[in-house]
Amino acid sequence: MLVKGRLEFAKHPGFSTSTNPCACEKCLSEDDPWFMQLFNRSVKPFLSSEDNLSEDAFNWWKNERRNFGVYNKTVDNLFQMFPPSPDLTEPSPDRCRTCAVVGNSGNLKRSYYGPLIDLHDVIIRMNGGHTKGYERDVGTRTTHHIMYPESAVDLDNTTHLVLVPFKIQDLEWLMKAFTTGFFGESYMPVKSNIKANKDLVMVINPAFMRYVHESWLENKGGYPSTGFMALDLALHICDEVHVFGFGADKDGNWNHYWENLTDKNLKTGLHPGTHEYDIIKKLAEKQKLKLW
Repeated sequence: MLVKGRLEFAKHPGFSTSTNPCACEKCLSEDDPWFMQLFNRSVKPFLSSEDNLSEDAFNWWKNERRNFGVYNKTVDNLFQMFPPSPDLTEPSPDRCRTCAVVGNSGNLKRSYYGPLIDLHDVIIRMNGGHTKGYERDVGTRTTHHIMYPESAVDLDNTTHLVLVPFKIQDLEWLMKAFTTGFFGESYMPVKSNIKANKDLVMVINPAFMRYVHESWLENKGGYPSTGFMALDLALHICDEVHVFGFGADKDGNWNHYWENLTDKNLKTGLHPGTHEYDIIKKLAEKQKLKLW
């Protein structure tokens, strides 16, 4: 039901807040064998100053020649500038944490999902996803925006910048983009400076990236797409997950709602797009999320 502009979900008759993990109509349960084989709640989605990455996970993650010592020193510097622990709403039997994961698919056009998306507690967008001019279909609110340096965009003062780092240089970019400016090189142009609230910065844990790739995707593809990473993140930080704007066009290409696709042979790029979407559909069938 709609209460004071927010999504509220009635409890089942007879629910006891002492035994039910959340106040949603249906909480994300962990009693399905297939789901439990993939889902590991102990893997922490975000880096913090209190948790150290293992050298084994670092060696899986690194995309450059610098060593584990350089990584650790860089992370120490990172948490001198940004919050040392993630800003998260903890689970509670009297709370229903609802997530809207908003992909960038062209199938959002003429969907009229905007008002529905805006009702959620957590609204996750990614990369070049934006709202201006598309409010009717994609909504107006954003609480978390996931990006990497090559896909970075400026944010307002109320949105969390969620960095997906693929290398030590990405962590350095984050610090320099808020201060002196970044002038390094990458495989495509990178913003030198970024506008965002540094007190709302969060960094995805490389161990979480490894877990998504190995457990959820069975090591298929080069690495998970940003969208699939966002979806997995939502499963870890919310009680109820709603997914919008995922899926390829009729020719099997990933496209964006704000532009016309020029590369008709793009398909899903380096990502195992078909495998990712099959998993999303199965999660929907098993009522672990709602796919719109």
